[in-house]
Amino acid sequence: MKILYRLDVTGEDPEKALEEYWTETDAPKTARSYASKLVHTCWEERATLDTLIARASDHWTLRRMNFIDRNVLRLAVCELLFIEDIPPKVAINEAIDIAQKYGTETSGGFVNGILDRIAKEREMEIA
Repeated sequence: MKILYRLDVTGEDPEKALEEYWTETDAPKTARSYASKLVHTCWEERATLDTLIARASDHWTLRRMNFIDRNVLRLAVCELLFIEDIPPKVAINEAIDIAQKYGTETSGGFVNGILDRIAKEREMEIA
């Protein structure tokens, strides 16, 4: 989420942001690999992610959302759509936890509502 936030604010190259982040952060190789894959997928697919998020958020444009909420949503929707081995409930719960930790006091509920709507729409499409 921190890397996506940085990319959203600066618009810089994802590879550069990842490289700098990993020089400042100690993480196991598997965590780095997964995080890098997720960042690249989120950034490459952000138009698709943003369309789904915008459609599921009543009266909130993406620009109106704060940077934390917007990027937590992108991260979770990316996991829901493109990462098959992450159960939807896990992706949603982790996103709520991150939003509560880094966002505002209302971020958890906001993120939960949008992700719940997107997850239900996905279930209906698959069924």
